[in-house]
Amino acid sequence: MVIYKFGGASVRNADAVRNLAKIVSQYPRQLVIVVSAMGKTTTALEELVKLYVDGWFNAEGKASRKPLTQAPDESQIADIENWHHFKNRAFEKLEEIKNYHLEIVHDLFSDPKHQVYEDVDVYFSSLTGMLNSEPSTNYDYEYDRIVAFGEIISTRIVSHYLNLENILNEWIDARKCIKTTNFYRDPKIDWESTSKLVPLGFHFKRTKIHITQGFIGSTSDNHTTTLGREGSDFSAAILAFSLNAEYITIWKDVDGVYNADPKWIEKSERLQKISYHEAIELTYYGATVIHPKTIKPLQNKRIPLYVRSFISPENPGTLIHSFDAPNIGANSGLTIPVFIRKPNQVMISVKTFDFSFVAEDNLSLLFGLFAKYRVRTNLMQNSAISFMACVDYDATKLPKLVRDLSSEFDVEVTEDLELITIRHFTPEVIEQIIGDKKIIIQQRSRVTARFVLGK
Repeated sequence: MVIYKFGGASVRNADAVRNLAKIVSQYPRQLVIVVSAMGKTTTALEELVKLYVDGWFNAEGKASRKPLTQAPDESQIADIENWHHFKNRAFEKLEEIKNYHLEIVHDLFSDPKHQVYEDVDVYFSSLTGMLNSEPSTNYDYEYDRIVAFGEIISTRIVSHYLNLENILNEWIDARKCIKTTNFYRDPKIDWESTSKLVPLGFHFKRTKIHITQGFIGSTSDNHTTTLGREGSDFSAAILAFSLNAEYITIWKDVDGVYNADPKWIEKSERLQKISYHEAIELTYYGATVIHPKTIKPLQNKRIPLYVRSFISPENPGTLIHSFDAPNIGANSGLTIPVFIRKPNQVMISVKTFDFSFVAEDNLSLLFGLFAKYRVRTNLMQNSAISFMACVDYDATKLPKLVRDLSSEFDVEVTEDLELITIRHFTPEVIEQIIGDKKIIIQQRSRVTARFVLGK
């Protein structure tokens, strides 16, 4: 039994769904197919959530990017006229998302009485009902229960199409099997419950193919949770661990894992093989080709992971497994530099008011606040009286974090920064990539060099 994971690009339109069916049809044994939301649906649903929640709490919607030093006042409820304005925009966004999916359905299914039409209509009716109700004050809860529909609708369409093409499969709701804690948008997995429930749901008694959603799970009381942006890879790893899969293949629009984003560095090189250790390091530093939490469950059971192209499925891609060398280039057996670029970074600089040391008590308070708002630090550095953390921009979490930090410390926020990480660096490579760019912070270890760059 193996796991195939298909991301949003691999089901972005009807032709892409047909291509997925062609790839799946060539595997003759037991198979679990994990599918993401179609195309850019997750982004569109995120915009819808923002309109829905911000409209009620009198924010300014997607068009305005407020300074992170201005925290939202959650006690301020919008007046009814403002609420209707944002709600109407939310319904317009929902109609746009619905029409996008119906266009794919019309292209794939010629029979207007096919069950898929009713299924899709039911899901969008449920979303309509949600938008007609008042949101709770928990943004992350609202996010999870709405954005999860992208995967639910996508997998229903793909499942129906595969059955239409005589690729018989059973649709499984991942929320019944993958159980999490009550932290929305980034929960921890309840491995004990999940390991018991997954084999019960994915039993292969009626068919050799199961299709399910990436990215989503549920709490013990069945509230929907999402596993973090791009979390479908992690979903596939959870299922592989729980089912003792032979291997996982993640199908993407690239030929494997490269030592740099080809859109950034033109002469990037595909890595034929990467060790688990190197893959964990790369995802930790921000490589986006694989979700950061994907590797650990696979390493625990030594399950191989292939990253291959759904555009050119005949190509071998990249294998992630146990190897002595951390990464092996396509044209040589030597370790080569790997480059990771994270734009849209924010530097939060904290100083004590009285110039006292940033010692254990202060650090405990700082880390407690970062944990409270679940803001992950991409890089941090401290001196005697200051602490600096580089984080991803997040318009929801960061203003609240900055507000609480400002009540205890002198806080400065710098936006629009860039974080560059170079693994297996040389001085020549650093000069080539960094050059004379403005360096805000730099850190180097034996293997890794990191640079926060300003404009």
